[in-house]
Amino acid sequence: MVAVAGILVIVAVIIAIDVPHLLKNKLKKELWIFSILLLFGTALSIAQALNIKIPNPLDGITAIYKPLSDMIETLLK
Repeated sequence: MVAVAGILVIVAVIIAIDVPHLLKNKLKKELWIFSILLLFGTALSIAQALNIKIPNPLDGITAIYKPLSDMIETLLK
């Protein structure tokens, strides 16, 4: 729980530093993207701190391209 609290404190500091500048300059699209990416990163960091298994994206890519790779390999032999 200490790790989660530390992550949330760091996120609060990041928000305190970056959001006022974005609001002052009326950068609404950038604020949305910043918020989405920060939320995604925070969720992943908290999940990792709580030892929740996070799937590796490379496993999904391998599952998609492995049959294609095998087919091309058999064609080239």
